[in-house]
Amino acid sequence: MRICLLEDDLLLGRALTAWLTAAGDQVTWIRLARDFDPATATDDFDALVLDLGLADADGITVLRRLRKTGASLPVVIITARGELDQRLDGLDAGADDYLVKPFDVEELSARLRAVMRRGAHRHGGNGVLGVGDLVLDETRMLTSVGDQQVTLSPTEFNLLRDLLRNRNRVRTRRQLEATAMPDSEGQSLDVHMSNLRRKIGPGVIRTVRGVGYVIDDPPVNRQ
Repeated sequence: MRICLLEDDLLLGRALTAWLTAAGDQVTWIRLARDFDPATATDDFDALVLDLGLADADGITVLRRLRKTGASLPVVIITARGELDQRLDGLDAGADDYLVKPFDVEELSARLRAVMRRGAHRHGGNGVLGVGDLVLDETRMLTSVGDQQVTLSPTEFNLLRDLLRNRNRVRTRRQLEATAMPDSEGQSLDVHMSNLRRKIGPGVIRTVRGVGYVIDDPPVNRQ
């Protein structure tokens, strides 16, 4: 994996570079935001590890600039900022995952592999998303549960598509409102989510209290 590490701390940067390189990754360590080019990031790297407290810029600003280019490069934030609103700001700005310092380097490596898998899943070529018996066909705008077709409103379809595209990743209320329901005729996210759950059945969408919603992979049956 080609990893860009944007981290200004000398000791941490050296340690992460050494560990990830030993694990088989190719690491480009950049210490200043001005030396990071968002326009070529997706072509040059497979993932970005981004510290929010950079010496010459705030990491959130760097992330927003990256997303404005349309880049889908997976981003894992590493930071000492651990408050809930700070984590939500990072996710809302376009981060794929968030690690609070101090953390285990093996966990960072696992998080990087996870965001890479999610990225590959989101960009599959057939336009069909699903979990369990639930299937959503993006191309034909159809949804079904088992053998039964389910009729969804445009907003309900957008919400379900967003959650399936980001499976196993909590989507905040602000993210869902911005990407899935910009024109919802005044109805709240809670109303749309309640209607969607009623149509696709219980247990598919999980509420993360105080944060948002997520669709998880079904548990593996180990016998």
